[in-house]
Amino acid sequence: MPSGPAAFAASPPPEQLSLFDDAPPPAVAPAVPPAVPPVVPRQAAVPPPVAPPALPAVDPPAHRHPRAHREALLAGHRVAYELRQSRRRSIGFVVGPEGLTVSAPRWLGQGEIEAALREKATWILRKLQEQRERAARVQANRVEWREGGQVPFLGEPVILVLDARTTGAVLHTDATALPGVPRLTLHLGLPQHAAPEQIRDVVQSWLQRQARRIFEERCGVFATRLGVRMTRLTLSSASTRWGSASADGSIRLNWRLVHFALPVIDYVVTHELAHLREMNHSPAFWDVVRTALPDYEQARGALRHEVLPLLDD
Repeated sequence: MPSGPAAFAASPPPEQLSLFDDAPPPAVAPAVPPAVPPVVPRQAAVPPPVAPPALPAVDPPAHRHPRAHREALLAGHRVAYELRQSRRRSIGFVVGPEGLTVSAPRWLGQGEIEAALREKATWILRKLQEQRERAARVQANRVEWREGGQVPFLGEPVILVLDARTTGAVLHTDATALPGVPRLTLHLGLPQHAAPEQIRDVVQSWLQRQARRIFEERCGVFATRLGVRMTRLTLSSASTRWGSASADGSIRLNWRLVHFALPVIDYVVTHELAHLREMNHSPAFWDVVRTALPDYEQARGALRHEVLPLLDD
């Protein structure tokens, strides 16, 4: 019901005849207005449904760390990470083969940690992608322990040949091989039905023997150049270090360096021997490395991008 003063305004009074007026004119039938089709109220147009705004794509957690217990949304990507809290003073990020590890002071709140993660999102995502690509390359380098399988040796592919007539393992070189065709074959004294584990054990033993022979030779060359004395050489199978040196003159080298080309091996050998003069990584240390290996930066860069073949399932 309408409200306000207009609601009570009187309608105009009906026309009145005076006693002194002339007779009223004859009544005229009111004109019948033409039929007007009923007006159907027009319904308001219903706008088409509006799609909700697109949400950022959310990937499965990138590189789910085996010890991950936190997640963060970084630029639309959900990243699982391991959080380590200690008495350190600052927050740090490490992206390795296992994924992202965040180290933070115990007093730092989760909100501050997540803000730091968002600030470093571009770097973190790039490093995780690099690790993902590297893992794919490792899988692509998986060695198949069978007749015709390949394993890298000194930067070249070596074809495995099962030959029961051979004693042990013997490397053959085909000097007539066309460019792009492997020229090295390793003949193994095993029958055609040998199990993969048997083939792997024979090949690894051969590789380790070659590693010791080559490393001893290269250590002798570069020890002379550097004017240092190596007292002992030990082979290791560490998963995170290529080599180490002790003040007593002992050198430890990862035998799997034998997969790589000789310049890369020479760099690691020189690096460790240089520590016998400078037990640090100061500018003086790198000057020592440069005296024996002037172009060491190139080999150092190659080592960073090398991927070891996957020998075990």
